[in-house]
Amino acid sequence: MVKQHGRDLRKGRVSIPGQIFLITTVTHKRQPTFSDFYCARIVVNTLKYTEQTCGLESLSFVLMPDHLHWLFSLGEKSSLSQVVGNMKRRSSYRVNEFKDRSSLPVWQPGFHDYALRKEDEIRDVARYIVANPLRAGLVEKIGDYPLWDAVWL
Repeated sequence: MVKQHGRDLRKGRVSIPGQIFLITTVTHKRQPTFSDFYCARIVVNTLKYTEQTCGLESLSFVLMPDHLHWLFSLGEKSSLSQVVGNMKRRSSYRVNEFKDRSSLPVWQPGFHDYALRKEDEIRDVARYIVANPLRAGLVEKIGDYPLWDAVWL
């Protein structure tokens, strides 16, 4: 098996305003950092802050104990890498501040992105995202999982 590096994920990445992207990013060493509800709420609040400051439209997300899936329409203000980088930096700073520790890594470097094509069903992708806790066996009903959202609800 070939080990993939974070820098390899950037090859061919294009930021197109108005394009809908699904990004996935994981915690440092896949630690279940967001099993701590307060740390998880920091990330949720950071997603909302990033939406406002970077001028994007967040469509759906689910924050799992060790990773994030986030579906959004990229705005004009920031590139895809800037959006994700800003979210990761701000949430890392705030999680470290909450845990009263120096700057320890919260996220692994890099992220996976997928630009949805016109034939992709955006709502189907959003449903798939928010059903992640069901597939992982964390809950029996999605309403029992507190760390997700979708604009259609």
